[in-house]
Amino acid sequence: MTRRKPDFFIVGAPKSGTTALDQYLGEHPDIFMARKEMHHFGKDLVFAPKFYRRDLEAYLAEFAGCGARQRAGESSVWYLFSQQAAREIKDFNPEARIIIMLRQPVDMMYSLYYNFLWDGNEQLGSFEEALAAEEQRKAGKCLSRETYLAQGLRYREAVRYTDQVRRYFDAFGRERVRVILFDEFTADPGSACRQTLQFLGVDPAAIKSDFGVVNSAKTVKSKALRRLLGEPSLRVAALKMRSVLPPAFALLQRLESRLRELNNRDEKAPPMAPELREKLRREFEPEIERLGQLLGRDLSGWLRAGPGRIKQPAPSTASS
Repeated sequence: MTRRKPDFFIVGAPKSGTTALDQYLGEHPDIFMARKEMHHFGKDLVFAPKFYRRDLEAYLAEFAGCGARQRAGESSVWYLFSQQAAREIKDFNPEARIIIMLRQPVDMMYSLYYNFLWDGNEQLGSFEEALAAEEQRKAGKCLSRETYLAQGLRYREAVRYTDQVRRYFDAFGRERVRVILFDEFTADPGSACRQTLQFLGVDPAAIKSDFGVVNSAKTVKSKALRRLLGEPSLRVAALKMRSVLPPAFALLQRLESRLRELNNRDEKAPPMAPELREKLRREFEPEIERLGQLLGRDLSGWLRAGPGRIKQPAPSTASS
């Protein structure tokens, strides 16, 4: 039996609205969204052995429920950071469409740091410490047993968007790549989603979502429970079950997901120190200007003091 291939990909960036868009699109009757964050592509991404990375057969099996729906998609936020994923996806499906979501660099780094504190990838107690440790981490130092993607801890590299976006433009052509700015998405998620549906060639009027808040900031109630759930030896042992006892593996996945959910507590990150924000804003000014030139967009709002916001375009001229 021929397996259904995904024909569109939400490739990142992290903490830029991808989870919300994934959920909204999945509520459309003509779209099937597979499990999020499978990261099948991007062979240069080095995940810890405890991370379940599917082979091609298992990856395609995730789309078995697509049925007759017009579009099948998946979201993996580190595809944008990867230097190889764009070409691998192109080789896999040359006709694929790509969705990229971008957030003001300083805001994205800060949000990513707190997300990593929540899920255990980050161990350092302050954002400043994490930024200072980037060079050590490139050398494989200053990591913990819970770290599952050391590359993600190179925060500055994660927000150098220009070359990342250009790889997808070069691989697929601009007409097959839609870029959504976080500011536009949060200001009017319904409009951004409907424009994305038009980009995907499905009826934008058929979506029934209420566009509520998705993936709010979190912390954990128990670090001990998080460490237990992320214990490498236990996770590797569980992963070995997937080929021998698939039903048991699926049950363990559901149990882990439920325990993680129960261990969560909604909690916003504290405000960033103004002097650090200003220092980072100056550091990324050239990168933001390069990105604006590539996209043909005015990103001057990202250069202002305080959380970055861009001037909202008229609905008919949203970036794509």
